[in-house]
Amino acid sequence: MSTLQGPAPLTATSATTTQRDPRGRGTRASRKAAQPVDGRKVKRSGLLTAVMVVFVVYSFAPLFYLLVNSTKTQASLLSTFGLWFGGDFHLWQNIVDTLTYNDGIFVQWLGNTLLYVVVGAGGATLLATVAGYGMAKFQFPGRRAVFAIVLGAIAVPGTALAVPTFLLFSQVGLANTPWAIILPSLISPFGMYLIWTYAVEAIPTELIEAARMDGAGEFRIFFTIALKLLAPGVVTVLLFAVVATWNNYFLPLIMLSDPKWYPLTVGLNQWNAQATGSGAEPIYNLVVTGSLLTIIPIVVAFLFLQRFWQSGLAAGSVKA
Repeated sequence: MSTLQGPAPLTATSATTTQRDPRGRGTRASRKAAQPVDGRKVKRSGLLTAVMVVFVVYSFAPLFYLLVNSTKTQASLLSTFGLWFGGDFHLWQNIVDTLTYNDGIFVQWLGNTLLYVVVGAGGATLLATVAGYGMAKFQFPGRRAVFAIVLGAIAVPGTALAVPTFLLFSQVGLANTPWAIILPSLISPFGMYLIWTYAVEAIPTELIEAARMDGAGEFRIFFTIALKLLAPGVVTVLLFAVVATWNNYFLPLIMLSDPKWYPLTVGLNQWNAQATGSGAEPIYNLVVTGSLLTIIPIVVAFLFLQRFWQSGLAAGSVKA
């Protein structure tokens, strides 16, 4: 006697075959959906492109102005179009005149600026790194109060503290000395906050605990483990500190009265002021050439440090 048998159960393969469009639409749709997102055609916006072009032109126009006008003499600088070359090419002669004018005072200003940057910005980066790491990885009483003080210090502009700082340094006899520029530059609340927030994610707590279990001290952990993981954040803070110290103008203007301690910013402004008043001696071509020479170290610093400016590879590498 034959037994009635129902239809065979659908397997995963047969179900997929049954549901698939006979004309292959499902297959093409599946392949299309499986394509990586990076393979999609990127939409372009003419408006955004135009805005970016405007920003690029706006950013590079001052640099182009400096480069063009550094090739001109004093007479051609005032008689030709500012955004194009004119007359003979005097760039090398302008550089020589800038470096030798007034017994080479420009070279001395450059040395002063380098001193303020190396000691001030370098010290600010070191202090911010140590303090930010300690705030991120150590628990101690008053931690929230320190956090509030740091945020409050970030909100206070540096120009508001210039006059009180001058009065304080005058009382202790440090005005008109390099210390009047270096000591205020050592404090960087924003750099400390940046390292603090970066260290929370970049340095796994489990990694520090493992190093402690292996017998490593806190200083060894910081210099051999933490500092390497904090390298991108340290470079970022260093760049901010270098640019801020290199372009510092208001504080040296108040603190210093002796031209031999001027940084480049104040010194070039003094040259520019020679064109006014009785016995005016305009040297605009040297001011422009000196400004061009001033930005070269900053550009070199960015090009040299940009390879370190990347996300920490070890952040999140320890499995929770």
